[in-house]
Amino acid sequence: MTAAPADLHARALHLLQTIWGYPEFRGVQADIVAQVAAGGNALVLMPTGGGKSLCYQLPSLLRPGVGIVVSPLIALMKDQVDTLRQNGVRAAFLNSTLLPHEAREVEDSLLAGHLDLLYVAPERLLLPRTLELLERAPVALFAVDEAHCVSQWGHDFRPEYQQLSVLPGRFPGLPRVALTATADERTRADIKSVLHLWDAPQFVSSFDRPNIQYRVGLKDSPKSQLLHFIREEHAGDAGIVYCLSRKSVEETAKWLSAQGLDALAYHAGLSPAERNRVQDRFLNEEGVVVCATVAFGMGIDKPNVRFVAHLDLPKSMEGYYQETGRAGRDGLPSTAWMVYGLSDVVNVRRMLAGSDAPEEVKRVESAKLDALLTYCEAATCRRQVLLQYFGEDLPGPCGNCDLCHTPPQVRDLTREAQMALSAAIRTGNRFGAAHLTDVLLGRETDKVLAQGHHLLPTFGVGREHDEKLWRSVLRQLVSLGYLSADDHFGLRATGKSRAILKEGQKLLLREDALLPKAGKGKRERASASRAAVSSEHAPLFEALRAWRLQKAKELGLPPYTIFHDATLRTIAELRPGSHATLGTVSGVGGRKLAAYGDEVLQVVRDFTGGAKGEPENLLDSPAFDLAVRGARNNGAVLDVLGGAKALQPQPRPAHPGVLGALRDLRRTLAAEQERSLSWVFPEATLDDLARKLPTRTEELKDIFGLGGRRIQSFGDRIVETIRAELTGREDSPVDTPVPAALLEEAAPPAPHPDLSEALRELRRELMRETGHSAYVVFTNATLEALAARQPRTLAELTEVPGLGEKRIEAYGARILDAIDTVLDG
Repeated sequence: MTAAPADLHARALHLLQTIWGYPEFRGVQADIVAQVAAGGNALVLMPTGGGKSLCYQLPSLLRPGVGIVVSPLIALMKDQVDTLRQNGVRAAFLNSTLLPHEAREVEDSLLAGHLDLLYVAPERLLLPRTLELLERAPVALFAVDEAHCVSQWGHDFRPEYQQLSVLPGRFPGLPRVALTATADERTRADIKSVLHLWDAPQFVSSFDRPNIQYRVGLKDSPKSQLLHFIREEHAGDAGIVYCLSRKSVEETAKWLSAQGLDALAYHAGLSPAERNRVQDRFLNEEGVVVCATVAFGMGIDKPNVRFVAHLDLPKSMEGYYQETGRAGRDGLPSTAWMVYGLSDVVNVRRMLAGSDAPEEVKRVESAKLDALLTYCEAATCRRQVLLQYFGEDLPGPCGNCDLCHTPPQVRDLTREAQMALSAAIRTGNRFGAAHLTDVLLGRETDKVLAQGHHLLPTFGVGREHDEKLWRSVLRQLVSLGYLSADDHFGLRATGKSRAILKEGQKLLLREDALLPKAGKGKRERASASRAAVSSEHAPLFEALRAWRLQKAKELGLPPYTIFHDATLRTIAELRPGSHATLGTVSGVGGRKLAAYGDEVLQVVRDFTGGAKGEPENLLDSPAFDLAVRGARNNGAVLDVLGGAKALQPQPRPAHPGVLGALRDLRRTLAAEQERSLSWVFPEATLDDLARKLPTRTEELKDIFGLGGRRIQSFGDRIVETIRAELTGREDSPVDTPVPAALLEEAAPPAPHPDLSEALRELRRELMRETGHSAYVVFTNATLEALAARQPRTLAELTEVPGLGEKRIEAYGARILDAIDTVLDG
């Protein structure tokens, strides 16, 4: 019996939070999950990175049996299965990479009901043996991923997908969900027809990817342009560079490698072993750049691809959107960068014209290319043009594309267009752009003289302009369909040109500029994931990335299957001190919290110099009185919801360690009560606590913003947190006074600047010697404490936060030598 909608939603939300660690659904996810989990069919159009996989994975857990997922690529299957297993989901795949005994084990698990999800390639699914196996298995649903492959109008047509029409007939009672990121109306109709989804509801999410900055420029030494872009904005980041030919792929990868980048080539001409090696490195390492044909990337689920670059023009808007969509799947700032020129336009048009496809297919593909060229030649917001193609309106300019940052100039170039078209016609409609440019500029080249074109009326009529403008005019005329190219790159005026030559149609064209170099502000908007983290939190973010990479290598997994960059960023900003707080971070589910929680908290503690944060038993505290709405300070009432009053200056500055620990505590209390931070207590209360450092509950009555009922509710937790930070212990009894000398250390002396720099240089030396990351040697907080306290003996080093016995034993003598050298001159 199907669960009631309210109960189904509650179960779905519980699984979302405990397995995936996400607090809530995004967009239409909840509606799709409800539809499929209740036994209904669905057609889902959702952009790459929009959360499509959750729309069939979660219903598979809610329904009895195993969810069968039809997936087109082996790499995508393995990627999804690895990630699901990390979350504690029983997932497997059936494909050609399995040995016979491994395949039998998967089949046995399927029949025994020991799987939640099974990924199958369409070729494997269609085998009679597989279909018979599924008829004997407890199947929950069928999910067809990359469903646009069913249509010959789709950009990745796969004939095997059309044979999936067998599913409705053989499994009529099971729900079917088709999912894709891009599909026009014709492709959607084919999906509905093949999978019998005529009456299925259609769920369409926004195609907008606001975190991606779209940029298109003209080719001018494309490899150098690409190198400059990567070095300036994405140094050390993972990225994909798409090229049209295998030769271009190999040359680009070789050239980038010679410039010091970790670049690899990938195309269908390589051996399977070599392609697998490249893909494994891209998935399992950080900062790898893959130069590839479009064969690469469809099965890549890597969330922290920070840029996708095109050195050649794609064939359609769908292909461009699908390829650029592989950037920034984690929602952090990323870049879609492309350069193109007249030769690209001519090449792609010739490839389409020379293909063996039926004429109707050629017409459709030509129209798609026209749409892409309109996007490239646009003079207004690129995102508006892109979304409009997919039937979505963006009310205003996006503010995150090259045309929004640097709007181009548009001019009436009707007269110049007439000159160019006339030159093409008078020279016989068979010469290329370079020759036509020579004729227009009046250049008496050998070819011009040999052809007698110096005698034409159009010879030299364009001398008032430079070569750059004529190249631009000719390219835009080809892009807009007024000129076409033959097999030898000769340009011919089309019937469309009559409107300009004879009918007086005006033509507005844009003035070209080379792809602008990003200034500082633009680099901040479209830079690597590290730039998406504030400078204050970036060092801890890098420390967490280093831990993640090391852990991934130990487990033989891609780093992102452990935690996404977005999750690490939140951890770096939150700086949790307990499992309770860490568990509130989006992307930290119950399985991952249990598996990695201790290690993540240790990285945070090591980085922050040993600060403990809140005790582990916070969630076992007495219930907070929800009726508390006010606070008292020396008889004056403070409205907590209204904000805090300014405090008078205190004689002692706030203790930074205590302030950070109390912020952790406040976040935990806010999460427990599902209230805002200011509702728990305002920032001014934190400041007063960190200044006065009360270590007994009776001392809290003098703290700004703490009234009697609040002190009664969680006063013990406040003083326990303060004492733990001051003494370096979590088990300090509340009724034991803190030594006065220790309280005097609440305002430490300022770090010695020369000593800080000497200790940084020492840390760099130790990093080179040991191969450890900076935070493993000692953290920034420890470095600053050393520069402030200036210890001169090993005994004094033990008092510095963040220096334990192992670090003192390994580096203590070197640290003391560095301090002596600076202080003794």
